[in-house]
Amino acid sequence: MKCLFYYIGIIGLFLLSVSCGNRWNNEPLRTGAENTDTYLSLLEGKRVGMLTNHTALIDETHLVDSLISLGVDIRMIFAPEHGFRGNEDAGTRIDHHTDGATGVPIVSVYGAGFIPADSLMQQLDIAIFDIQDVGLRFYTYLSSMYYFMVACARNDVPLIVLDRPNPNGHIVSGPVLDMQYRSFVGIIPIPVVHGMTLGELACMINGELWLPDSLQVSLTVVPCLNYTHSTHYELPVKPSPNLPNNRSIYLYPSLCLFEGTRVSLGRGTEFPFQVYGHPKMSGYDFSFTPLPVPGAMNPPQKGNLCYGVDLRTSPPDDIIWANGFDLTYVIDAFRNLQENDGMGEDFFTPYFEKLVGVNYVRTMILEGKEADQIAAMWYEDLESFKQKRKEYLIYP
Repeated sequence: MKCLFYYIGIIGLFLLSVSCGNRWNNEPLRTGAENTDTYLSLLEGKRVGMLTNHTALIDETHLVDSLISLGVDIRMIFAPEHGFRGNEDAGTRIDHHTDGATGVPIVSVYGAGFIPADSLMQQLDIAIFDIQDVGLRFYTYLSSMYYFMVACARNDVPLIVLDRPNPNGHIVSGPVLDMQYRSFVGIIPIPVVHGMTLGELACMINGELWLPDSLQVSLTVVPCLNYTHSTHYELPVKPSPNLPNNRSIYLYPSLCLFEGTRVSLGRGTEFPFQVYGHPKMSGYDFSFTPLPVPGAMNPPQKGNLCYGVDLRTSPPDDIIWANGFDLTYVIDAFRNLQENDGMGEDFFTPYFEKLVGVNYVRTMILEGKEADQIAAMWYEDLESFKQKRKEYLIYP
C-alpha cells in the first residue's frame, strides 16, 4: 500500500510516496539529505545557495563536502545562529566570512540582518535548507528557515528543504504564540512544542500564507524515510553548543523559560538545560557554579554558587516526554525565591513573554496559580492548532 502526501502551492508541488506498514519500524531511518538520488538532478547545472550548519551530515561527512565532491556548484553558504560550524555563543552576531575548508563564501543570517539580500539571492538558481531542529518555537533555526523562505519567494528562487527528524516530534504542547510577541524566538503562530519537522512546517508556512504579503515559495521537501512522530531519535551531533545530549533536548521546552528570569539553567556547566538554580534558592542539596566555557562565555549567574534542582536523571524520560511544556519548574523556582528572598515581579525579565508567547503566564504565576490552571488558558488555541497541523503532516 502507498501513502501519498501532496503539497500544492501557487508555484510549488511537493509529492511524497512512501511505503507504509512494518518498514517504518524495521528499516533504518534515513534523513532527507541522505536521499541524494531524490534531489541531485534538481541541482545539475544550477548555482546553489545553502542555509545550513554543522548538523547537516550524511553519515560523518558534511552535506556541503558531499555535494561539492559530486560536482554541485555551491556559490554561497548562509550561516544561522551559532555559525556554520556550530561553535558560536547563543545570541552572538556573526559576520560574513569565507569557509577555510571549502573556500565557499559564508553569508551570516544571524548578524546585521536575518534575510539574505536580494542581490545575493539573484546570483542563485536554487536554494537548499538543511539544519537539524529540536521541535520548539523558540529554537531559532525555524526563524532562519522562515526568513530564507521570504528571500527565496521574493526572488523566485526554488527552495529544497532536506528534512530531518524532530526529537520532540511526539507531542504538541504549550501556548500558541500571540503575534503581539512575535520575535526571532517566535516567528509564526504555533505552540511552544509544535510536533512537526521543519519540512512539515515549511509546508504549513506556505499553505497558511504566513510569509509577508502572502508570498509563497516554490517548495520541494525531501522527506526522511522510515520515520514517524513517535520515533525516539538520538541526534548524531549536538545541534547547538548548549544542547549536549537528548536529555537536554527533552527538558529544553520547559527549562528555556528560565532564559527570561534571574535563574540559571546550567549554561556555563557540563550540563546545560538539565539543571536550574540561583544563589538565593534554599532547601536544596544540589549546587553548581556557572563559568565561562566555549558556547557560553558569559552565562547567567557567572561565578556564583547556585543552589537548585538536578534533572539529569530524574524524572525519567517518559515522564518528561508525556509532560511536554511543563511550567512546574519555573513555578518552583519562583516560589522558592519569593519565600526566601522576597523576589516577586523582578524574578522575570521582559524576555519572558517573548519565550512563552502570551501575556497571562507571568501574571498567573505571580497570583499563585498552579501549572494546570495556567495550561487551561491555552487549551482551546492548542486544540485548534492540532487540527490545522494535521493538514501538513508528512509522517504518521
